[in-house]
Amino acid sequence: MDQPTEATTDETIIITATDSSMIETCSLVLSATAIEHRLRRQPDGAIALVVDNATAARAARELEDYFQENHDWPPPPRLPAPTASSGSTPPSILLSGALAVFYLVTGPWRPDSPWFGGGAGDASAIIYDGQWYRLLTALTLHADFAHLAGNCLIGGFLLHFFLQIHGTGVGLLAVLVSGMLGNFVNVQIHGGDHLFVGFSTAVFSMIGMLSAHQMLAYRTLFAPRMLIPVLAGAALLAMLGSSGARTDLGGHLFGLLAGLLCGLLLSSRPLRSAQHSSFIQTCCLLTAAALVIISWNRALAPPVY
Repeated sequence: MDQPTEATTDETIIITATDSSMIETCSLVLSATAIEHRLRRQPDGAIALVVDNATAARAARELEDYFQENHDWPPPPRLPAPTASSGSTPPSILLSGALAVFYLVTGPWRPDSPWFGGGAGDASAIIYDGQWYRLLTALTLHADFAHLAGNCLIGGFLLHFFLQIHGTGVGLLAVLVSGMLGNFVNVQIHGGDHLFVGFSTAVFSMIGMLSAHQMLAYRTLFAPRMLIPVLAGAALLAMLGSSGARTDLGGHLFGLLAGLLCGLLLSSRPLRSAQHSSFIQTCCLLTAAALVIISWNRALAPPVY
């Protein structure tokens, strides 16, 4: 803002500008503080805001205070959170379909099934025999059709939006890793004879990762957007039930916590930037596929005595 300069013996020019909105703002400030003023067109086309000498100092101070208090206003517009999606539709339907087709191959839980015998989550085998691959293979098995339907419907819905945010490769690898982490913590807490199967641990890890993304992207802990993944989790619990021998609430809880942790990592600057690389997305997709193939290869391998 220009320093006051004498216009006449009785008047002082407080500010001159060619921007009419700037002058209008200053006029509103002075009007709000009951300072009489006038607008005068200058020979060069600029507009001058003129006050009496008696109120010049006060007027200059009011305008100075106003501009200091509002130098960051209005704030820059908030842009949508960047995503790693290239505009193509994520293969969430194909992935849900793959779980359904795999269920047709494995069937429901049977004690004599080689799929469940070698791939079901078994706490003793994981802790004492080092069969880590069960942490992943258990995610692909389902005890019955209701278990499968709940995970495919709700999980497919969440997976679609999750892959839109993080990309197919990074997203799939994050879902598998966070699901395995949730299963690992659950096994350590339960210990002993604990059997588990189902993709629901990974579904709850997606709920955690989506919630972390919403919280960090919109800088708020409680927002309507965060209710979407939470309500999806409540719907899944309603479909699966919250009690019974086949309901693993520990897997749900630790999957959610693992998802929150992985969601915070995915939102870090280096990983967020990496998600926009098609090369990294492809590498992560191949890694996720390799993990599934290697894990089931180990699960179905004949025992070595």
